[in-house]
Amino acid sequence: MSSALIASELEMFPDRYRWTVKACSRLAKLGFLEGRFEVVDGEIVSKIGQKPSHRIVIILIMNWLLAQFDALNIQTEAPIALSGTDGIYTEPEPDVAITREPTTAYTNRHPGPDDLLLIIEVSDSSIRADLLVKAPLYARAGIAEYWTLDLNARQLHIHRSPDSGQYAIVTVHSEDETVALAVRPNAPVSVAALLPPVTV
Repeated sequence: MSSALIASELEMFPDRYRWTVKACSRLAKLGFLEGRFEVVDGEIVSKIGQKPSHRIVIILIMNWLLAQFDALNIQTEAPIALSGTDGIYTEPEPDVAITREPTTAYTNRHPGPDDLLLIIEVSDSSIRADLLVKAPLYARAGIAEYWTLDLNARQLHIHRSPDSGQYAIVTVHSEDETVALAVRPNAPVSVAALLPPVTV
């Protein structure tokens, strides 16, 4: 679904300049990049301030995950490393990530695909990028499970089984459904429990 869309976009802009992660790091150290940002496929993406609903959802997700994992295995809005060419041009900072080892195991590097059990992106204005750009990046890296929580549609997209640059299994769940992590199948959670309350 996404690979065709991305390929046509790249074809429209064949001469675009792609920033490397290292170049952006140097620019930030020199003071040319201010604020928070992440590098995605050579683009510098500003991490704008969170809306209240975004903040609340991250807290709700953390509250649920802390019942399943040690706090040192959960990181929020922190860099992860991708493999191969993608790692040269992309250093995402997913909203939530679960690592196999405690964070103290990654003192000299960011956790990479083999270190990650789950990545979650909370999407309000970024749903297209999270589904059409980040999902293929994470699939190519071999990240086993990727969740995208769409706050506007109040849906959860679950991506599993990365294969040949795509996720072979993609399911969409409404707030009325119950889901579970592949690594914690006996610990289900209601999608509604991860979403902000509906206000009238």
